Amino acid sequence: MVYLQPAGILVDYLEEVVFGSYLNPWAEKIVMTLLPVQFLQEILIGPYGIITMALTYAIAIILPITATFFIAFSIMEDSGYLPRLASMLNKVFRIMGLNGKAVLPMVLGLGCDTMATLTTRILDTPKERLIVIILLALGVPCSAQLGVILGMFGKQPVAAVLIWGGSLVAVMIFVGFISARLIPGQRADFLLELPPLRMPQISNVFIKTLWRIEWYLKEAVPLFILGTLILFTADKFRILPLVQKIASPVVVSVLGLPVETAESFIMGFLRRDYGAAGLFALQEKGLLNTEQVVVSLVTITLFIPCIANLFMIIKEKGVKTALLTAAFIFPFSIVVGGILHRGLIWLKIFG
Repeated sequence: MVYLQPAGILVDYLEEVVFGSYLNPWAEKIVMTLLPVQFLQEILIGPYGIITMALTYAIAIILPITATFFIAFSIMEDSGYLPRLASMLNKVFRIMGLNGKAVLPMVLGLGCDTMATLTTRILDTPKERLIVIILLALGVPCSAQLGVILGMFGKQPVAAVLIWGGSLVAVMIFVGFISARLIPGQRADFLLELPPLRMPQISNVFIKTLWRIEWYLKEAVPLFILGTLILFTADKFRILPLVQKIASPVVVSVLGLPVETAESFIMGFLRRDYGAAGLFALQEKGLLNTEQVVVSLVTITLFIPCIANLFMIIKEKGVKTALLTAAFIFPFSIVVGGILHRGLIWLKIFG
């Protein structure tokens, strides 16, 4: 998408220069000087530190992507194009028990699923909000993850990315169709005023963008901090290596992937782009062939929502719904990956 290019430049600058060269080194010096207790140092500036991970990720990586998306979103909204997009896609979303308004959080999910989950509040019924939350957690890659995935496909044949995209679309339509029939509640009528098309006003775009950035800082950043604290605790109690050890047989026998990919899937829950980046590194080492690249990327895209998104679902729908959503998505993604693995081998698409 067009907005990803300036966002990527800004992410590189903030992550590598502002945080990497200045803020994080300064924070490390201050913490090491003022807090001589090792435990406090690790919780603030360690591998899973509030400053070095939570704030760096939330502000240096996600905020630039989300902010540039907010600008594009505000331009489409103020020009009158966004309601027309919702109207054009209304018939597609009706298949999934939704209406055209659902396109708004779904598009925002390509920026950040955590923020997109918040925007499901614009939908009219609890049923519609829950369906979109499930679809966002299931199959909409955030821009950080999407950038790494597209980078991997740059070294693969066109058929690979087409199968990846086609699999995701088919899965989301199928899950939406089934969810619409299993989740109780009514679908709201699609009533949307179509304003005249006009040139967007800079002042309106500026104010809407600032309001949405403030919303992100208040709603999402605390969840990144909470998620990081949980990761810190899991790392201290050696839970992460144990989970990786348990997941390895499933990755090898069901998905037909190297055992090393288990770590990438675990990291995909912690940070979506880290999981995809781990697969990218394995591809660079020659450990993944084309069929394995497709299977691994379909699976990790469908994998359980990242920890920040999971906490946002808890915030919006409660612990029970969030855990049920994750409990459905985890085995479902493995099953889809396993079916795709055997289908590609049987069809011999990649030799």
